[in-house]
Amino acid sequence: MTVKMPRPSSSMMEITPFGLILACLLTASSCGHSGGVSAAGSADAPLRAAVVQVRRTPLSNTLSIAGEFLPYQEVELHAKVAGYIKNINVDIGDRVHRGQVLAILEIPELTAELQAASAGVRHSQEEITRAQNEVSRAEAEHAALHAACARLKRASDARPGLIAEQELDDAMAKDRASGAQVDAAKSALAASHQQLEVSQADREHYSALSEYSRITAPFDGVVTARYADTGSLIQAGTSNVSSQPVVKLSQVNVLRLRIPVPESLAVSVRDGDSVDIHAKATGQHLTGKVVRSTASLDRSTRTMQVEVDVPNGDYKLTPGMYADVSLRIQSAPNALTLPVQAINRGADKATVLMVNSKNDVEEREIHTGIEGSDRVQVLSGLNEGDRAIVGNLGAYRTGEHVDPRPSPMAEEGYDSGKGPQ
Repeated sequence: MTVKMPRPSSSMMEITPFGLILACLLTASSCGHSGGVSAAGSADAPLRAAVVQVRRTPLSNTLSIAGEFLPYQEVELHAKVAGYIKNINVDIGDRVHRGQVLAILEIPELTAELQAASAGVRHSQEEITRAQNEVSRAEAEHAALHAACARLKRASDARPGLIAEQELDDAMAKDRASGAQVDAAKSALAASHQQLEVSQADREHYSALSEYSRITAPFDGVVTARYADTGSLIQAGTSNVSSQPVVKLSQVNVLRLRIPVPESLAVSVRDGDSVDIHAKATGQHLTGKVVRSTASLDRSTRTMQVEVDVPNGDYKLTPGMYADVSLRIQSAPNALTLPVQAINRGADKATVLMVNSKNDVEEREIHTGIEGSDRVQVLSGLNEGDRAIVGNLGAYRTGEHVDPRPSPMAEEGYDSGKGPQ
């Protein structure tokens, strides 16, 4: 049996290999045109921009720096007079009180001079007594001679020629001489009084020097060094520049915390600024206030020395220890602020890329104030509520239309109403 296959139609016979190739090319062109439209649509979409609002927050500028504890007072005690150490009553580490006797000097020469001065006072007192008696004798003699002269003169006046002129002249001369003797005795008495004052001054001088044989503490403190032992010869501190001190005394119940403030912040430090202190050696956390400063820069370090008085009644802190110090130099309780990531700093100005109400980028020049750890005060150029681009500022151009999105990174650590944490 023979099976006959149908013959192909004329339309099927017209499809050639060239036609198949052309059909594929047209299909590919159509697919490429469709992809181009999609890409163009993506290119027209606005660029996303992370923004943050300008807000009012409390802001402070804190300087973190190392400070050193120093004694409130420290002095090396010298002897004012030369002598031998008779007794020394303290050693290093001893706590002493003001007026306490630390050492006693033995000064034989000074003892002899004090005795001589005391004898001089007694001699002057005896001289005064003798001079007073001399004045009394001279006054009595003058009174007798003056009375005799007066009687002769009255008799001569009553009966002229009764008294010889020679006798009358002799009586008057003796009267005047006795008066001069009285004046001389009084002058000698005054000189004796003056000599007594000199003798008393000498005695007080040597008595004061004798008091310097007792070396006492000028304030409450701790003995930090001892330079002499019993029997040591100590030179007078006033006459010998290289004289050796007896002990060194430091007041440590109150310490000075000395802080070197850099030149850039020195003008902002004021007495009364708050200070947080962490003593690393003891683990203590303390607070204080700036009480004094040098008001000038150290030329070698370009820093200003600032001091805080730290009570140390329990003596846990020791001079020479270091502490981590946080000094709040500037503060503004209601400052207009931005994150530091939103500010573009140039050589002579600071700018911000802000997004206006039409979501277009604008560049604004601003003036900044206090700079905290993560936010900066804006003094001018922006208003509260303005939106500023934060991060990757070089990716945006002025006038560019953007899609603003709130930045969680810029708001990190911000507690509404309290500012940066």
